[in-house]
Amino acid sequence: MTDARHILVLPDRDAAEEVSEQLSDRFQVAEEPQLVRDALAGEDDAEDAQWLVIVEDPGRRLDPSALDEFAAEYEGWLEKP
Repeated sequence: MTDARHILVLPDRDAAEEVSEQLSDRFQVAEEPQLVRDALAGEDDAEDAQWLVIVEDPGRRLDPSALDEFAAEYEGWLEKP
């Protein structure tokens, strides 16, 4: 198996930070996820930005459906490859 990367899309920074903190407990993610601000096209205001939580998944052991359900608890989703 090869390494994989999962991208969770969240509506704001607070949700992204909370998801990032909870990933370790709920999914035993070893590496700290990366948080990235993703401004919507044509928007300069930080309030109009989505936040991405990037999770490295060596060995593809994380269940994408479970990650999608987890992100949905915070009004987010798992970006499909």
